[in-house]
Amino acid sequence: MRVRGALQVAALLASALWATPLLAKKDRPTFHTKALENIPKYLSYFPDSDVILFQDTEDKNVYRSEDAGEKWERVDAVPEGKASLLYMHEFDPKRAYILTASTHHYRTSDRGKTWEKWDSEVLPDEFRGDLLQFHATDPDRIIFNGMTCRGMDCWELAMYTTDGFKSPAKLLRKNTDGCWWAKGSDLFTTAEDDLDKNRILCIVQDSFSSQKQDKRLQISDNFFKGTEEAQNIQEFEPNLDGDKTVRGIVSVATVKGYLLVATTSDNTDEMALFVTKDTKKWHRAVFPAAHDSHDHRLQQEAYTVLESTNYSIQIDVLTSRPSNPMGVIFTSNSDGTYFTENVEHTNRNKRGHVDFEKIAGIQGVFLVNKVKNWKDVEKKSNTKKKVVSEITFDDGRTFEKITAKGDDVHLHSVTELSNMGRVYSSAAPGIVMGIGNTGDYLEDYWKDGNLFVSDDAGKTWTKALDGPHKYEFGDQGSILVAIKDSQEADVSEIRYSLDHGQNWKTESLPNDLKIRPYILTTTPDSTSLKFILIGKTDQSPTWQVISLDFEGLHESTCKESDMEVWSARTDQDGKATCLMGHTQSFHRRKKDAECFLKQEFKHAVAETKNCPCTEQDYECDFNFERDGDGKCVQRGPIVPPKDACRNAKPDDTFKGSSGYRKIPGNTCEDTKELKDKYKDVDRKCSDAIGGKPAVPITDKVKQNETVFDDKDWDSFEKHYLERGDSSSADDETVIMRPWKGNNKPGPIYFTDNQGDKWDTRKQLDGEDILAIIPHTYFKDMVFFITKGKKVYYTQNRGGSIHEFEAPTKPDTEVLPLAFHPDRKDWFLWTGKKCDGDECYRVASFTTDRGDNWKTAARYVRRCEFTGSSAYKFPDRKEEQILCLKHEKEDNNKPLVIVSTNDWFKNEETHGKNVKDFATMAEFIVVAAEDEEKKTLQASASLDGKVFAEARFPYGFTVTHQHAYTVLDSSTHAVNLFVATEMQEGRTFGTIIKSNSNGTSYVVSVRNVNCNDEFYVDFEKMLGLEGVALVNVVANPDEKKGSKKLQTKITHNDGAQWAYLAPPADDEFGKFPCHSSEGNEKCALHIHGYTERANRGKTHSSQSAVGFMFGLGNVGDSLSPQKEADTFMTSDAGVTWKRVRQGQWTWAIGDQGGVMVLAQTTKKSKTIWYSIDQGATWKEHEFSSSEVEVWDITTMRSGGSRTFLLWGKNAKGAFTLKLDFEGFFGSDVCKYDKDLSKSDYNLFTPKHPMQQDGCLFGHVSQYLRKKPEAKCITDAKLQPVYGKQNCTCGRQDFECDYNFELDKIGQCSLIPGFTPRPAEQWCVDHPDAYEYWEPTGYRRVPLTTCVGGQEFDKQSGPSYVCDGHEEEYEKAHRRSGVAVFFAVVIPFALAGAAGWYVWRNWNGKFGQIRLGDQGTSAFDSDQPWVKYPVVALSAVVAVLGAIPLVAAALWRTARGAAERFGWGGGGRGSWSRLSGAERRFTTRDSFARGSSDYDIVGEDEGELLGDESDDEQV
Repeated sequence: MRVRGALQVAALLASALWATPLLAKKDRPTFHTKALENIPKYLSYFPDSDVILFQDTEDKNVYRSEDAGEKWERVDAVPEGKASLLYMHEFDPKRAYILTASTHHYRTSDRGKTWEKWDSEVLPDEFRGDLLQFHATDPDRIIFNGMTCRGMDCWELAMYTTDGFKSPAKLLRKNTDGCWWAKGSDLFTTAEDDLDKNRILCIVQDSFSSQKQDKRLQISDNFFKGTEEAQNIQEFEPNLDGDKTVRGIVSVATVKGYLLVATTSDNTDEMALFVTKDTKKWHRAVFPAAHDSHDHRLQQEAYTVLESTNYSIQIDVLTSRPSNPMGVIFTSNSDGTYFTENVEHTNRNKRGHVDFEKIAGIQGVFLVNKVKNWKDVEKKSNTKKKVVSEITFDDGRTFEKITAKGDDVHLHSVTELSNMGRVYSSAAPGIVMGIGNTGDYLEDYWKDGNLFVSDDAGKTWTKALDGPHKYEFGDQGSILVAIKDSQEADVSEIRYSLDHGQNWKTESLPNDLKIRPYILTTTPDSTSLKFILIGKTDQSPTWQVISLDFEGLHESTCKESDMEVWSARTDQDGKATCLMGHTQSFHRRKKDAECFLKQEFKHAVAETKNCPCTEQDYECDFNFERDGDGKCVQRGPIVPPKDACRNAKPDDTFKGSSGYRKIPGNTCEDTKELKDKYKDVDRKCSDAIGGKPAVPITDKVKQNETVFDDKDWDSFEKHYLERGDSSSADDETVIMRPWKGNNKPGPIYFTDNQGDKWDTRKQLDGEDILAIIPHTYFKDMVFFITKGKKVYYTQNRGGSIHEFEAPTKPDTEVLPLAFHPDRKDWFLWTGKKCDGDECYRVASFTTDRGDNWKTAARYVRRCEFTGSSAYKFPDRKEEQILCLKHEKEDNNKPLVIVSTNDWFKNEETHGKNVKDFATMAEFIVVAAEDEEKKTLQASASLDGKVFAEARFPYGFTVTHQHAYTVLDSSTHAVNLFVATEMQEGRTFGTIIKSNSNGTSYVVSVRNVNCNDEFYVDFEKMLGLEGVALVNVVANPDEKKGSKKLQTKITHNDGAQWAYLAPPADDEFGKFPCHSSEGNEKCALHIHGYTERANRGKTHSSQSAVGFMFGLGNVGDSLSPQKEADTFMTSDAGVTWKRVRQGQWTWAIGDQGGVMVLAQTTKKSKTIWYSIDQGATWKEHEFSSSEVEVWDITTMRSGGSRTFLLWGKNAKGAFTLKLDFEGFFGSDVCKYDKDLSKSDYNLFTPKHPMQQDGCLFGHVSQYLRKKPEAKCITDAKLQPVYGKQNCTCGRQDFECDYNFELDKIGQCSLIPGFTPRPAEQWCVDHPDAYEYWEPTGYRRVPLTTCVGGQEFDKQSGPSYVCDGHEEEYEKAHRRSGVAVFFAVVIPFALAGAAGWYVWRNWNGKFGQIRLGDQGTSAFDSDQPWVKYPVVALSAVVAVLGAIPLVAAALWRTARGAAERFGWGGGGRGSWSRLSGAERRFTTRDSFARGSSDYDIVGEDEGELLGDESDDEQV
């Protein structure tokens, strides 16, 4: 086997000691040796030449040989020690590139004879490996994927060249995650010359989110240039899924003539694969229906695109647990859309490599290793796999055993690479080699491996040499070279054969060398007689590069009489037979001929002739499989022609597949007999894909009740398993468990149709399940925790139940599981271990879903994954973990933070006397006790390595009496609530907001209400940027009596707050007062979080943008909740209306298309619903008698049209499914730019105080289904349909550090304080070249405004940052004309500017929150401008004598974890710090909701983890 790809790693060669060439006598190979200190890596031939390059990664140099390795020289055009990466041009055989760590790199166009310097303008992207992307037909067109950094913040962008980097690279696009030429393969074409030349595809970061689920695919045909002086980027988003665009793009790849795009989404690790053959028409790849043990979903890190053909794509999909992986190979049809199962139980390794390889140059022949004992492996993951080898000659339709003299042979393959390049074959026609053994299955490589050879493309094999060898092919198979493989430096000879491996000769290595062989290789086309051998010795210099030249073995060159015609497949008489519909023959040297071809770089060419079609040229079509008789029988729905069954009845028919199809790539000529036999037949529409019967429009609610017999049940624990947009299934799965009181759970029930039918799982029957914990990030996965070490789980939404053994028993005081946001199978487990009388917590980790565990840390409080693909900080690796643990492994010692980026092989300690840490969005906040000052000091980090001290605003001295709550921090700043009034019954405080790195704070809003447990009345509107409600105390100075609460709203992330405008009088009656905008005497006031009985309820829904419900009243303040009515808004809180009198609970479905109200405060028998976005409401009677209603729920995503009513009637506890499908039918809603023809309108949220419609520097548009539309939205509506940036104004800036709003709305310096030093800007932004004196303002992080008035730069000229004088001078160099305008125009406009500023500073644009540290780091083109607005979140902490800063804790597992004493949550990103650990005793886990709040009593003296009083709904 060879590993030509295994050593292709970014690396270079070190100092080398060159030896003198050793001349060999005639009829012997010639050897030349080179001694090296460091391993040569990335050994690369220039195609069709003897020129080789390699790298030394240690000393960062590149070396070149122009004579097949005889002599080597360092590429001295590159400064020594500067070469970081060697890149070979994929399509030009003479070009290569050496990249450095800077912006200056080197290129050659003459195979390395000369090198020229070129400039990329930006740094290479260290977050990705594919830095250069090449155009397949124009070698001068290259894309450079780079990055630029400012401090710790880095963002990606793409550069390009059309002249091969003869001139500096040009900017292609910012905010990218990789760009590719459409013409990235010589086989791919758009069918248009201009598009082939210019079309580029880029994965683009969303302007407001760094999450991978929000990345888009953008295409441009003019390098993303603007159409009007670069004001607009020319790009478009392709419709990947029919007529819809798709978000969550994670990768783009060209495979032969196909272009593949993989997407992901929230809540699932299932990926969608979209395929195109021209970038114009796209299809989602469809896999067969799951059956038996096969789950055919494509999952992240669980599928591999194999070496495919010109006519189909082949993919291997993981079907087992990751610790002992197996897979299934699927082969597509000719357009890459529909895949059929080809090979079951393939052998894989943990890195995704699959034992699969095609025989080079021979169509339809490949070898594959299968797992013979697959059933045992599936049952028990640590079972040793029994691997067997098979070969196919018809592209996988049938398989044969590999045999040598009648014995079965099994060969080591791709999962055990021991050399570079292809494993078995080369360009030598029909000659195949491999390492393996005879017997029942594959044995150990070192102990049992021998070299086997075949010269008929794998049909027959012979044992060639004993023991494992590295091997190569030369002169198109005329010579085979091998060297024994060893784990020691004890090999002193090579072997070679001149007769296809029948006989072998031995030759000693020169100078009595003994090596451990690492690489044996030759030219990629295997036409040369020269080879390279790399080995390691036991002496210094350690490494040897040995060139072998066999040209001297024979004098003669082969004649025609030395050649033979070899057919890829023959019958018993030696005549050529058909393979893939044609015969295939090659002209090759006879095995016994004493000559060499000596045709370097000339490839063997196959001669083909088509044959008539036979049964063997057909295979089973999509969703058909062969039965025991060899017939193709249906296993899943059939593919109908487009629109064939649209609105059809179940018995309607269409012409569909017979169950057979011609094998893709088969060239046989059709015969009338077989065409008639396999022609399309009549199929029922009910059997078709998507063949659900049409839903008639009835305008009625359909309901289905399930009553559970036990009348003592008084609550339900519920877990909705949200599906992701990339999910292929359409189920609505809920896991439910009834409860009697606090401590008596019932059975665990599952439904995949939202309550039509409930059933249990036998594996869980009788088990004492302490907690149900859904995976935080991948909702298909749910864990069922027992009292012991056994943990049950499902990874397919309850379809099957598996189990693993945890390393320790769970500690009922803490949540045992923590999850990684990107890697589904990476867990952290925290449990209890006792040594005698001493008990302590131990944290362990697994990377294979619990099959294997390793200890992370002992004496821990808790641990959390802080690595994430969302955060581009160089030192914040994917593997990063933070643990809070006791010093010196002693429970009596103070706590410290320990971080690691490599699974605790190395770790760093941060802080002293740490109380807790929190993760909120990108922030890591740590609270530690200052023992001298008796205060709690907060620090923050963005990379988990460097923690900076937090600076609180004026007047916020942290004393021991205060409590802190960390609120939602999804808008690139930490929202911290500080309790300022501690009197029982009158508690309230101030929300302060951090800058972009979480280290300095300013006031956002004062006198915010909280309860005595420091829950805060703060609620964000889901799906919209920066919109939130708070309740403030209007009588803060009163020391007695109750608090007078008023509701305020912000539309710019806390920079401005306003009252809610009261609604107009309605059919329910008149309101006590009226006001057009709302004021302190008359406004609408909404009851907040502190009064919510069901904390899982949110006022809004992520997918129903701009809609919000609430209980409240109109007046000068908030009345008791029993007097409240139910209100709603449809325009993000600008206007409100009353929808029902009294207190009703709500649920929003169909992305705002269906709204349902139910009364839970008293018995009822009706619900109210609206199907026109709340414009009108209708009553539905669901019961003939009044019953208890506990709740009404639907999918939290808000996309479902079905709801569940939970309650209790005379028979017992019940669930009632309410189905609103009958109001919409089956037609899918369509969008048209002409809104009069569209089923959608556009909703544009606006700031009520701004007339231009701008919100955060741009105008956004969101799709909303028209109320009258009788159709269904079959996919999640894109949150932001369009965005247009506005010019900057006062509203885009807020007060800087130590500045606050004065009475006229200006940001004025606080008396007695000084501004932040101006030079601090340069410190915080190392790449900045200029700074300004503080103005009192700085840019709001969320704003994307451009140009206009920049209030943070209004105080005069800028100054140069130290070390950036040249950049500053270049930027400020002006011509005479520029000077004229710079001097004259300001005088002419001074009066107007002054008037404008005065008008805009009259208080109308008052700002009171702190954003980022300046403008340039967070413009609209950077990925950090805004993070997704998510549900309200909070964390509460009180520290006896030490105040606490709240922290984000386990954002996972909301369910009955709380019954186990563990926190939950589901409303977004609430987390908390707390003092001491405690169990929860609240009664109804669902009512607890999902706030992720926690409270600690004042007598509890430490910060703690996440113990929420809520639950995932």
